[in-house]
Amino acid sequence: MLKVYLLRHGETTYNADGNRYCGRTDAELTTKGLRQAKFVFEQLRDTKIDEVFSSPLFRAKRTAEIASGERKVITDERLIEIDFGKWEGKTKEEFIAEDAPLWDNWTNAPENFKAGGTGESGTEIIARLNSFYDDLISKYNGKTIMVVGHNGINRLFMAHKLGMPLKNYRQLVQENSAITLIEFDEVGTMTLKLLNSKI
Repeated sequence: MLKVYLLRHGETTYNADGNRYCGRTDAELTTKGLRQAKFVFEQLRDTKIDEVFSSPLFRAKRTAEIASGERKVITDERLIEIDFGKWEGKTKEEFIAEDAPLWDNWTNAPENFKAGGTGESGTEIIARLNSFYDDLISKYNGKTIMVVGHNGINRLFMAHKLGMPLKNYRQLVQENSAITLIEFDEVGTMTLKLLNSKI
């Protein structure tokens, strides 16, 4: 059994500014975001974490460092946030006003359409995340791992592993630096133990 504490990074300047779609933009953590990461550390202080993985983007890596008590963080490109294409840096209200059908396509069938028209499809995102987690399962069976990623990729992956249509991924909530706990058995079946939790 592999146990994974799956976090979203702390609040960023983009989150605080009308929840702009950050995507691959390397936004900074706010003071609140730094506090959120520290709170995760306090909650997990007595939990043995064997390895810490993170997206290479600063907001995730810094959250991982703080939340793990300044442990060494292994960054992995497969954990980077969705490439949101034309939506990067804009609020949902702004980009829907510019091209509503583009948003409709993504919300109805993200597996078939690229986010923001020029970004990634849900199928491409799931492929890279499956690759990452398959590697974890094969290398860290019996271990406890911290993974710090992003709102989009974390929810898409969980929706996929739970057998939900990808279009329903927004029905899973993962707030900044809240704790989600998932477990994988030897064949990769995922069990959701905690979602968006304070423990």
